Amino acid sequence: MYLKMKIKNELIRFSFIFLLLLSFTFFSFSEQTESANEQTTKLEKIIHSSSAYSDFQTSMLLKSAQGLMDAGISYENTEEILMNSVDNSLNAYNIKKVFDIIQEAREEGLPSEPIINKFNEGLAKNIDNNTIMAVIETKAEKLKKAEEILNEAKEKGLEINGGEELLKVLSDSLENDVPENSLSWLLNTATSEGKSMKEITEISEELSYLSLMAYDLGLSPDRVAVIFEEAMEGNTAIADICENIQNNLEMEISTAKTESSGGKLSTISTTGTPSASTAGTPTGIGETPIQDAGEPPAQTGGISEPSTSPGEDAPPPEN
Repeated sequence: MYLKMKIKNELIRFSFIFLLLLSFTFFSFSEQTESANEQTTKLEKIIHSSSAYSDFQTSMLLKSAQGLMDAGISYENTEEILMNSVDNSLNAYNIKKVFDIIQEAREEGLPSEPIINKFNEGLAKNIDNNTIMAVIETKAEKLKKAEEILNEAKEKGLEINGGEELLKVLSDSLENDVPENSLSWLLNTATSEGKSMKEITEISEELSYLSLMAYDLGLSPDRVAVIFEEAMEGNTAIADICENIQNNLEMEISTAKTESSGGKLSTISTTGTPSASTAGTPTGIGETPIQDAGEPPAQTGGISEPSTSPGEDAPPPEN
C-alpha cells in the first residue's frame, strides 16, 4: 500500500513538473513569436516609408531580411541596413543582393561585420549604388580568399591565434592588391617567428602601403607581384623585405624617367593616380589612394570617393 502511494505521488509530481515546463515553453515560444511579428511589422513600416517599392518587392525584402536574421545577423543590424538602403533609394533587388551577400558570408563562417560596415560607410559617403555593390562583393571575395590563405597555413601545421581578426587584416591587404603569395609568406614567417597580432597587422598595413604606392606609380598588377616576389627571394627578415620593395619601386621610377620621351613617363602615370585599368580594381573599391608617393595612407580597407580622371590636354585655340 505504501509503495503504491509513493508511486502515485511521484507520478503526480512528475506530471506537475512536465506541465510546468510545457507551460513555460509555450509562453516562451509565444513571446518569441510576438517579438518576431513586431520586428517584421517594424521592417515593413521602414519599406513602406518609401513609395518606391511594390507589394511584391516588400514581401521579397521581408523574406530576405528574415533569412538574414535566421543566419545569425542581429535584428538591429538588419534594421540598420534596410533603413539606410531605403533612405538612399536603393532599389529592391540591390537591397536583396546585399542581404544575400551578407547571409552567404555568415553561412560560410566568415565575419559579416566588415561587409556591413563597408555597405553603411558607402551609403554615408554618398558613393553611387553600383560602386557600393561592387565594394561589398569585392569585400566578400577578399574575405573568402583570406580564409583560404589561413587554411593553407593551418594545413602546414601553423597554429593561428585570433583567426577572425587576422582574417580581416588579410582581407584589407588583399583589397589593397597586396599579392597573395606575399601575404602567405607574411603569415607563415610571422607566425613561425611568434609575432603578435599587432605586429602582423602593422606589417600587413606596410605591405598595403607599398602596394598602393606601386599602383600610384602606374605599375601593373603583374609587375607589382614580381617586385614583391623579388624582394622576398633570399630574404627572411621582414624589415629587409619591406625595404627591398621600397628600393625596387624607386628603381622603377628611375627606369621610367630614363625611358621617358616627350615629357611623359613610359610606365608611370603623370597624374599620380592609378587608373582603373592599371590598378585592376574599380576606383574606390576597398582601396585608399595615395595622394603623394612616400606618404602612407591614413587607413587601409576603406571606401574611397570615386576619383575623377583628368581629361586630355585641351587643343590650342584656333587663330
